[in-house]
Amino acid sequence: MGRGGASKDHSEGPDRKCIATGEVQPKSGLIRFVLGPDAQVVPDVLGKLPGRGVYVSATRAALDKAVAKKLFARGLKTAARVEGDLVAEVERQLIRRVVDLISLARKSGAAVAGYEKVKDWLAKEEAEVLIQAMDGSERGKSKLSTPHFGTYIGFLSADELGMAFGRETVIHAALASGGLTKRVVEEAQRLKGVRQTDGGSGHREGKRA
Repeated sequence: MGRGGASKDHSEGPDRKCIATGEVQPKSGLIRFVLGPDAQVVPDVLGKLPGRGVYVSATRAALDKAVAKKLFARGLKTAARVEGDLVAEVERQLIRRVVDLISLARKSGAAVAGYEKVKDWLAKEEAEVLIQAMDGSERGKSKLSTPHFGTYIGFLSADELGMAFGRETVIHAALASGGLTKRVVEEAQRLKGVRQTDGGSGHREGKRA
């Protein structure tokens, strides 16, 4: 959906209705679910599994409501079982998705990690997205600012961000414009909703994923 009254970007895909909130929105802001073996509800984060699907807004509240109110069976129009912690599984899949996309961006040269490299990219205006680990030092993170008109992602852990760069931990990272960056931001936005985090401390500027 467009910001500031702007027309909607149709690259976000067709609209779908959330079975928990009743709101209609682009698929990029929803999580798809399908019926798996033994009538088990299966999250389809990539949106590629076969079969009839239903959609839930990518927020913890909407997902919790869909599970508690047994809305999957109603939406799928058949008996449907939710096994285990479905919301936690959605979160795990989204983390993996974001990490994988950042890793692909790194391999294509569109992502860097480390304070000095990120600082250099920011100074040269090569960075569109600033990523910082939520468990990193606030004092250290405050020394870097989100690119003007850029995006800030601040709710991956240092371990999770480290996986994207083949390291044990990473605190600071940046993405260049183009390539996979838009997809990273979209998937990060979904993860943010599921994780119920504000994306960072109040000093940040620019759009927040």
